[in-house]
Amino acid sequence: MPPSDEDLAFDPDVLRERYRVERDKRLRPDANEQYQEMAGEFGHFVEDPYIDGELDREPLTDEVEVVVIGGGFGGLIAAARLSEIGISDVRIIEKGGDFGGTWYWNRYPGAACDTEAYIYLPLLEELGYVPTQKYAHAPEILAHTRNIALHYGLYENACLQTAVTSLEWDEDAERWIVRTDRGDAMQARFIVMSNGPLNRPKLPGIPGIGGFEGHTFHTSRWDYGYTGGDSNGDLVGLNDKRVAVIGTGATAVQCVPHVGAAAKQLFVFQRTPSSIDVRANRPTDPEWVKTLEPGWQKERMENFNTLCQGGVVEEDLVKDGWTEIIRNLISMANYRGKDTNWDDVPRLMELADFEKMEQIRGRAEALVEDPQTAEALKPWYRQFCKRPCFHDNYLQTFNRENVELIDTDGLGVERITNKGVVTNGREYEVDCIIFATGFEVGTDYTRRAGYDTIGRGGQKLSDKWADGMRTLHGVHTNGFPNLFIISNSQAGFTTNFPHSMDETAKHIGYILEQCADEGARTVEVTKEAEDRWVEEIIAVSRYNEDFLVSCTPGYYNNEGQPNPKSVQNGPYGKGSRPYFRITAAWRDEGSMAGLERTY
Repeated sequence: MPPSDEDLAFDPDVLRERYRVERDKRLRPDANEQYQEMAGEFGHFVEDPYIDGELDREPLTDEVEVVVIGGGFGGLIAAARLSEIGISDVRIIEKGGDFGGTWYWNRYPGAACDTEAYIYLPLLEELGYVPTQKYAHAPEILAHTRNIALHYGLYENACLQTAVTSLEWDEDAERWIVRTDRGDAMQARFIVMSNGPLNRPKLPGIPGIGGFEGHTFHTSRWDYGYTGGDSNGDLVGLNDKRVAVIGTGATAVQCVPHVGAAAKQLFVFQRTPSSIDVRANRPTDPEWVKTLEPGWQKERMENFNTLCQGGVVEEDLVKDGWTEIIRNLISMANYRGKDTNWDDVPRLMELADFEKMEQIRGRAEALVEDPQTAEALKPWYRQFCKRPCFHDNYLQTFNRENVELIDTDGLGVERITNKGVVTNGREYEVDCIIFATGFEVGTDYTRRAGYDTIGRGGQKLSDKWADGMRTLHGVHTNGFPNLFIISNSQAGFTTNFPHSMDETAKHIGYILEQCADEGARTVEVTKEAEDRWVEEIIAVSRYNEDFLVSCTPGYYNNEGQPNPKSVQNGPYGKGSRPYFRITAAWRDEGSMAGLERTY
């Protein structure tokens, strides 16, 4: 039988009230508007520090079969899957100096994946590669992206150091005109937009942020010229520096231990503590590698995804912090027993969450020596209100004499002066401010992409989606023929995002194959099919609204104020596994239902 409240080691009502209080003190009327766009006087924050010099090439006015926008995992997977079905005339356009996307930009010390590398790194079997650790570090991940590009011959036709500035459909030529900041006006028959969910860094809109006279940079453009060292740490340039890190999310959790080990003094400014679970990274066992059989990565990905979606498997192959809460829930609810009352599942999910977060808070108390600091590092919210973090040294960093946690009790930094950072009525003088403030998530798609898209009749995508996204399967949008989107919006979301990207890439490949077989010149979703999918997205996404409203502010819930468009712009509400079944059934049916073609 499920446990009663009396059987528990905590009082659920007390926790619910504490969570509510902690949420309310962090609510802000400006939500996502609290962040400063990196443009104008702040444009230097997004300059590329990893290139030797600006690329010099002539503008392109040629034609290619497929242009893929974005050279991160999504773009690489799409190009790879297209190559596998014989479409080799593919050009990737990437604003970074090389492939990698998020992993090109995020080279801060300690950067590593927090989803198991054996499922997170794409195309492992195709390249015959197994990561060296359970959680690969950034240099290995970046090297893998480059190896994908080399394996599939993607460098030869790529446009690196190039940002798309506009896409426009030429009705007469039935081609897309792709304009860039390099003066390009190339033509493409098909477009795949894989702009990535984490590509546009953001700054907090703190008063005085532009007046600081010391050194500043964002973690996505780590300045090793100033700090010294490399991805492994040894930041000798900070030995005589007083440093402020603003932010305590996933990036700060990984880089703070290295900054704390090097800096003369480190102040970590916290608005909301992260949930810090055990990482327990370890080298890959070569004997285990010998046991792997063809299909091992897909099997492992699907096993992980099933568990994270609340399903039951015979064995948890990954066994990490992401799947642990589901294992706890299965144990608590006795899913395999005959006495499970499925009406109890939401309550049991909450209880399993409470239990896990009690462990997380207990871990902070056990590892941090100063009781006041330990208390400030305890997260008071449901585990998946914010991205869970995993690290074995972050909490212990606050035991160093040179490291001080500056907890703002949910209010954030008050202001920045020419000499330092002010909060709680005190100024902390520093030589350097490092902004560990993440990437834009809840802003409009075209803003995050950095360009608008003009379809039939001059219609702008930003105008069409002004009241919410409209797609079929998150992949097509009416009025924009031969255009495909790789995103988690109106599509399948999984914590292991490359898995979802791969499913979408294969889906796009199927459609292009069918068009080639039929001799179709254009393919476009009908308005009726798009309307039906949007209605389905809204209908199945409502269930998550109450949970998000109850959460502490963060990018999962539009900083505590769920946007009315969020329901429509979010992923498929029943989860990625049902979504993958829907798209697979659509392909199996064979008629390309809802897509209009011209010949």
